[in-house]
Amino acid sequence: MFPVFPVAFKNWIQRLGSRRWLPVVVPIRPLAQRHRALVRAHLLQLDEADRFLRFGYAANDEQIERYADKLDFERDEVFGIFNRHLELIAVAHLAYGNTPEAGAEFGVSVLKKARGLGLGARLFARAARHARNRAVKTMYIHALTKNSAMLKIARSAGARVMYHGSEAEAHLQLPAPDMETRLAQRLGNHFAELDYLLKKQLRRLG
Repeated sequence: MFPVFPVAFKNWIQRLGSRRWLPVVVPIRPLAQRHRALVRAHLLQLDEADRFLRFGYAANDEQIERYADKLDFERDEVFGIFNRHLELIAVAHLAYGNTPEAGAEFGVSVLKKARGLGLGARLFARAARHARNRAVKTMYIHALTKNSAMLKIARSAGARVMYHGSEAEAHLQLPAPDMETRLAQRLGNHFAELDYLLKKQLRRLG
């Protein structure tokens, strides 16, 4: 005979089976010089409206290519999220000032097919942690007021948003780094690297 499980335990099993209650871990991979072509290809997939929101103007292909070519992977930090086909579906750029007091500017783009998954918010949180670990005091965003999704992400993270006509600025004050933020950064990087290698191997196997 099968044992009779308490109702609470049965409910826990059902939740485990559906996995709806489990936190979703999104592997966010730091990008380097060797990923420049992938970043360029990602940005070129943005349509005119998305380019307008990302850059503040309707950037053409030539302007996007120049932007990608000038990315400084040594000074700044660039993060990406890959799907199972190893396509770069989301990219964040954290541009540092000359000093920690100068702050760091955040920009992000997510392909339409990957919207609604909270990837922008996850990239923002990841960038904030990296900025903290570099003793940066403020992370800020320059955005158009119509970019409600980006401003909502910043406001939800505790940023102060100021509006100036058609443009807005969001400033997030960052606390000092600690052992937890440093460990989380290392673990996140390792997890993303393993995830990428696994996807690469599965893709190779067909």
